[in-house]
Amino acid sequence: MSMSPQAETRRNLALLTVMLAFVLDIADSTIVNTALPAIQHELAASNAAAQWMVAGYFLSFSVFLVAGGRLGDLFGYRRLFLTGVATFTLASLGCGLSQSADQLVGWRVAQGCAAALMGPQVMAVVQVLFSPTERIAKLAWFGTLGGIAAVLGPIVGGLLIAANPMGLGWRAVFLINLPIGLIALAAGARFLPAARASGAQGLDFAGTALLGAGLVALLVPMVQGPGLGWPLWTMALLAAVPLIAALGLAHARARGRAGKDRLIEPTLFHDRAFTLGLSASVCFSAGVSGFVLVFALAVQRLLGRSPLDTALLLAPFGLGVSLGIAFVGRKLLPRLGKWIPFTGASAMALFGATVLLLVPGAPPTLLLAALLVPTGLAMGMVAGPLTPIALARVGHAHAGIASGMLKTAQQVGGALGASIVGGAWFAGQGTHSAALALAVVLGGAALCALALPRTLFGSTGEHG
Repeated sequence: MSMSPQAETRRNLALLTVMLAFVLDIADSTIVNTALPAIQHELAASNAAAQWMVAGYFLSFSVFLVAGGRLGDLFGYRRLFLTGVATFTLASLGCGLSQSADQLVGWRVAQGCAAALMGPQVMAVVQVLFSPTERIAKLAWFGTLGGIAAVLGPIVGGLLIAANPMGLGWRAVFLINLPIGLIALAAGARFLPAARASGAQGLDFAGTALLGAGLVALLVPMVQGPGLGWPLWTMALLAAVPLIAALGLAHARARGRAGKDRLIEPTLFHDRAFTLGLSASVCFSAGVSGFVLVFALAVQRLLGRSPLDTALLLAPFGLGVSLGIAFVGRKLLPRLGKWIPFTGASAMALFGATVLLLVPGAPPTLLLAALLVPTGLAMGMVAGPLTPIALARVGHAHAGIASGMLKTAQQVGGALGASIVGGAWFAGQGTHSAALALAVVLGGAALCALALPRTLFGSTGEHG
């Protein structure tokens, strides 16, 4: 069925609107990295507070992500998108006006909650606007944009601090979201369809609470423990994580027997490709967020480089990421399968750890830039293929919940990267321990990729 030029234009403007929001929430997960030294200095923030400025965003995003998708099904994708954008814009204003580290951490958590309302509506709108064949090309753009936006965050942050508009300093990193948010609000109200899911069920409040409790029990000790000497309460929280996970699985099974929506689908874990792809995503996301965080901090603190220098140094990394996603991973994945993410994760562990180990010795800028290109290329080789690999054998009946679980795993990995790799740096402000932590988490991603089935795309529907 043909579409009028006006309708086609409106549809493309709607796509651009949700793309803008998509880039905004991903870039903001890392934009604070370059600004952290300046923030710590001005707000007298502790190392733990600095970690929470990064991890708090990922944590709240991961907890409320699936709930945000359910709310869109219930109340309409446009309404939830506009609510999320408006809340994100207000939270960004709060970040920019913060007068203490605790205030900034609180507003970063609020940003993550808002992103969880906004983010799921992006893919829902794509589903509504485009046919299955049209979605292939559109979703490919989101895969490319996602990897680039994660690197774009700290680059834009460094450029903004260097420009120092209106003397705002690091606050410009957050306040830049205000005009962008207002544009997205106006465009969303005008161009997005007022659609919702038919037969949508209520929220899984208990499942959301258990997910939040499990993540808090895991992350709070890992961020606070090293600085406090690992008191008994931190060990007790960590010991509670397996129990909370078991309760979460039991709760999900009970809701499934009752025919109700749930945050996770336990039967998906029977699929080796999905389970290993999910695990690899957690490890890989931890490696990416940890590397970008520690590199931005080390270059400024150990080499005395400015935020602008740091941003320019990360540009070759971003170039490598875009090349890895757009060309290497996407073109070779159908033929080489699991060997693409295995090679990418292994190479990123090698090059990324090497970069961190070299920084204290003040290596030539050209050497760092030269090493950052293959580091980014290796990241792109994993970032592009992991999602289609994890979802390769998931049937249509569970496609939505599997995608939600995968996205949640990626956000959890981001938080873990700030606490594990970032924590290793903050523990002694040295890159050797951070490089080791980076190699371990990316090595975990490589091992998960290596254990994937040899044939990934030959059969589907086991869970449909």
